[in-house]
Amino acid sequence: MDFFHGSTELFVEVQFGGLDDSDKTTFKKYLTSEEKIVVRKTAFLGGSFEYRGYIENPAEEWLQEANASAYTKRDLASSLPFHPFIPDSGRISKQHIIDAQNSYIDQNRDDIDFSFELESTNFLGLKTVAKGIFGEVYFIPAVKEASDDFTSKDSSVFGKLYADVVALMSEHNNDWKETKEKLGKLFSTLNKKDHEGNDNTERPQQLSDFERELTDELVSWGAKVDIEVSAPDIENVFKANTQVWVDDGVRTDIKRKGHGLQRALTVALIQVVAKRAIAAAEIDGQEAQGNRKASNSRYFIFEEPELYLHPQAQRSLFDSFVGLSESGSQVILCTHSSGLIDVERYKSIYIATKENEEYGTKFKQCSEDLFEGDSKKDFNLSYWINPDRGELFFASKVVLLEGATEKTVLPLLAKRLGVFKYEYTLIDCGSKDNIPLYVKLMNKFSIPYVAVYDRDHQAHKGADAIASADTSTQKIENEINSDVGCSIVLINDIEEELGLPNGGSSKPYVALNHITSEGFDLGADMSTKIRAIYDAEA
Repeated sequence: MDFFHGSTELFVEVQFGGLDDSDKTTFKKYLTSEEKIVVRKTAFLGGSFEYRGYIENPAEEWLQEANASAYTKRDLASSLPFHPFIPDSGRISKQHIIDAQNSYIDQNRDDIDFSFELESTNFLGLKTVAKGIFGEVYFIPAVKEASDDFTSKDSSVFGKLYADVVALMSEHNNDWKETKEKLGKLFSTLNKKDHEGNDNTERPQQLSDFERELTDELVSWGAKVDIEVSAPDIENVFKANTQVWVDDGVRTDIKRKGHGLQRALTVALIQVVAKRAIAAAEIDGQEAQGNRKASNSRYFIFEEPELYLHPQAQRSLFDSFVGLSESGSQVILCTHSSGLIDVERYKSIYIATKENEEYGTKFKQCSEDLFEGDSKKDFNLSYWINPDRGELFFASKVVLLEGATEKTVLPLLAKRLGVFKYEYTLIDCGSKDNIPLYVKLMNKFSIPYVAVYDRDHQAHKGADAIASADTSTQKIENEINSDVGCSIVLINDIEEELGLPNGGSSKPYVALNHITSEGFDLGADMSTKIRAIYDAEA
């Protein structure tokens, strides 16, 4: 069922950038002019798979590596432009031609036409060579038994970590070494020959008698039986007899714990993997550079990591993911929780939507810098005013507001009018001057929005204050993209619209107390604006 509409193959393509000198040497064949490589892994119906890389293939056939074997005759090779790069004498091999092609391309790249296409042979020439080069993928699905990760099997996350621990014990623990040696000697006494090939005089007679009895029954076949006993791999024995218990007041296995603790254990395991990988990478970086070994790259893919976790734990978990990412690993989350969204990291956010089957799933992302200087500082500071602003990425529409008073009273008034919508998110931007920053973000992600702001032409204000308010107003209107959002202006502020007295403190509470008091009358003009905010007919 993983194969679309009866197709017999599926594939994933990944582009790698930020290559170091070692990478550029190893993957020279696939290195693009932008110093990136693109690799495709294809899975076929039935279970087989292959890796292939994209290459910049020269248009000229005599420069294509796939045709190198056709030019190994000296007469033909000498007639081609790359002939200065072939050996002067001796037999010309296919590799000689490939080296000559590459040398010619390096010196004449600007004069050669290339097409970017998938190679016809396996990646780096071998079917499975890519597996160790590209690093390990740790996928944690939304619903999973934590016990699957905590088995001692080599394929499990715990098994991989535990194998490292056992290996270190075997290498550095003297008692462990001595036990292995004694176990090896014990089992060597069970065989006919010792480890030096001499007859073993200490072999138990029972084994020799058993061999002889079997051999006597095979006389007519001219065959002999030799029973050889190999010493067990103590590391595997150690791992096979290991069980993980968790004591949170009651000592049980993992399956008997709540889903929240199970999820926390899985995340803890991943974090240990990451920390060990970071430490290993630092050690490797300090050692001399040699041939490329298995990659230190780690890819952590979490599906709904917020499941079974309360909001505070989700926020803590997100900080752990950020640390994991900043330490060198790549972290991918699929989430429905605003607690795992940081608006400041807007470049890393993708919004996946599916409006209908015809167009399928589409992704929206902003990869450019939106804020600079003071605007970046103001946008980041507004987080402390509204820490839940990550919710806007899940909204069908966002209502951008100047402050807390509007955010407090507008939903209540909308409910009174019967037009409230839960799929709309109201954002307290902190000030009128911050609204353009959010408008810019909404435009880039194509999230529908309405900017609600004060005209600020109160009677008590002077000409300079009114001019300043008009400047702020114009900045908002300049940013609004009519294809995505619009604006609604309050005259002159929310207090005036609701008939609140000027001055006073605790504005949200005062406003809330005012609109819930007996005899409060919501004017027709404000009713129309609230209906417009919530897309309801006036």
